Amino acid sequence: MSLTQEQVYKIGEVIKESLRKKFQNYNPETKNMPFHYRLLGRDRMALFSFIHSLNTTFGTSIFEPVAETLASKNFSEAKKQYVLGTNISEKAQLEIQHIINELTTGKDPDKTTEIERIRNVATIGKMNKLKTVKVDLFLRDRTGHVHLFDIKTAKPNISNFKDFKRTLLEWIAIYLAENPEANVHSYIAIPYNPYEPKPYERWTLKGMLDLDQELKVADEFWDFLGGTGAYKELLNCFEKVGIELRSEIDKYFEKFK
Repeated sequence: MSLTQEQVYKIGEVIKESLRKKFQNYNPETKNMPFHYRLLGRDRMALFSFIHSLNTTFGTSIFEPVAETLASKNFSEAKKQYVLGTNISEKAQLEIQHIINELTTGKDPDKTTEIERIRNVATIGKMNKLKTVKVDLFLRDRTGHVHLFDIKTAKPNISNFKDFKRTLLEWIAIYLAENPEANVHSYIAIPYNPYEPKPYERWTLKGMLDLDQELKVADEFWDFLGGTGAYKELLNCFEKVGIELRSEIDKYFEKFK
């Protein structure tokens, strides 16, 4: 078993607390949908609207604290919404732009090389002040390597991939500005594969991201945090909470009938 009983309990409490808080604060944006109500029923439309609203906050309210709890056993440090820093060297910003330009014109991404290019200029010249930069999940493993995660929705907008890449590289530059010798890695994490049982459509991210070193999808992400089998055990935690709260959920949506 990858998860300890304490982790299973904590993860269950995170899910329950998030769902109950959502029930307390949820207010449908659209109060009147006469055609939809008559076709599908007010309670079904309320449930659909609630799920859509929940999806927008799943990352911060559930995935981030669950990831922090899951990683706490296997990593020496695990923190969500970690303040990375505020300084980045001007030369690093220029180097990042060079990398983006090269990728845009067809060069294959190579994260190891990109990190070293940024390291070479991370502490040189003028330091520019940024707004406080936070990462969704900060991990330090037992060998001292640092791992920075940007947790995205299951189907990130393809038009934003260039911005995703820039963010990952800027995180590297910001961290190296204060810790120039550090072994640091940055990733996009996709919590689940919406195309399952088919493979995740990684080709949509190819070109900007180094798929082997910058992307972790579903079990790759959760098993990295909690060990082999953690993803399946995590799904079981969600199912268990869903069964436990079933009557509470049904009662909540009865008022929309």
